[in-house]
Amino acid sequence: MRSVDEQVERALAAAVRPAPVRVAISEAQGLLCAEEVVAERALPGFDQAAVDGYAVRSVDTQSAADEPVVLPVVGEIAAGSRQPRRLQPGQAVRIATGAPLPTLADAVLPTGYTDGHHARVTVHQPVPSAGFVRRTGEDVQTGDVAVRRGTVIGSAQVGLLAAVGRAKVLVYPRPRVSIISVGDELVDIDRAPGEGQVYDVNSYALAAAARDAGAEVVRVGIVPAEPRKLREAVESRLLLSEIVVIAGGVGGDLADEVRAALVDLGEIDMTRVAMHPGSVQGFGRLGPDAVPTFLLPGNPMSALVVFEVMVRPLIRAAQGKRNPHRRVVTAALLSPITSTKARRGFLRGQLLRDESTGDYLVHPLGLSGSHLLASLAEANCLILVDEDTTEVAAGERVQVSFLAQRG
Repeated sequence: MRSVDEQVERALAAAVRPAPVRVAISEAQGLLCAEEVVAERALPGFDQAAVDGYAVRSVDTQSAADEPVVLPVVGEIAAGSRQPRRLQPGQAVRIATGAPLPTLADAVLPTGYTDGHHARVTVHQPVPSAGFVRRTGEDVQTGDVAVRRGTVIGSAQVGLLAAVGRAKVLVYPRPRVSIISVGDELVDIDRAPGEGQVYDVNSYALAAAARDAGAEVVRVGIVPAEPRKLREAVESRLLLSEIVVIAGGVGGDLADEVRAALVDLGEIDMTRVAMHPGSVQGFGRLGPDAVPTFLLPGNPMSALVVFEVMVRPLIRAAQGKRNPHRRVVTAALLSPITSTKARRGFLRGQLLRDESTGDYLVHPLGLSGSHLLASLAEANCLILVDEDTTEVAAGERVQVSFLAQRG
């Protein structure tokens, strides 16, 4: 039986980051930047008012510290104005936030420092040089790196790219993941299941999990276990995927049919991993591009846990994430738990916070049965129990892995 850590390392060793592509900045959110974005213009691109008020020479306001100063107002500059203006000594010009400063003005006098008149303004408080002015290049200078390679592009980065005039940016795209369900007992959710049939849960649940991990997902849906048809379906997806996930066919007679379908495409290692649920699983690299391919249990609960432990880290690594694993914290158990001997347990739980101490608490959900999908829907974490532990009492501390969803 292979250890969990060894199986995870085997999967991560197969991570391949897709080649960079250039996309519109509106499509880049959540992706890793694949270039050093150098600003070709300064930000701001000109000296501009930081507040509504009056453009002045700061020296003309200094005596207002002792008694009010009256300055004639010789015009007005709106945001977006392209008409050059020149300020003479002892004058003021009304100016809007973001408007360009006139020549010779070195400060903006906020309206609150004055009586607000339009023709002759009385200044009650002086303003220092450069006061309430956004200087050219104050934010970004020409030639500065605005967004660095390897940065996750979020809303602030999108805004900065727009501010320096970049319409497109080179990024690492989301890895493409194909999800296939195998099983003669499966029917899609738009049909009523007959005697002995069940809905195809896995292709929907695993596709959602892959999207949550940041992948671009194709839900192939149900494919017959008949070797020729399954081989054709898998082979077609190998050409268009960085990762393929097949749910079902890891045990019993169905496993033999799945192996027969995949044997000519590469090697799939069917093994037992020291984990619960989901110990029986498979992993290999198929096709001419050696695409990482996972075989997951047909049981939806087990399939989701194996996906969380094995597949999700590979998707994150393929995106270039420095740490592809979930955040793990320590929490006190609110009720006792049991785990399978010699297997690492991944038990469902609800993570809470003690309001008085700030400590984490965790409430185990459901029984240990691998079929209890409803309790996983209520869970926001997995309780991690090591292979040497079969019982943990209430009050003892355990490691807990967050299941926080993207966004």
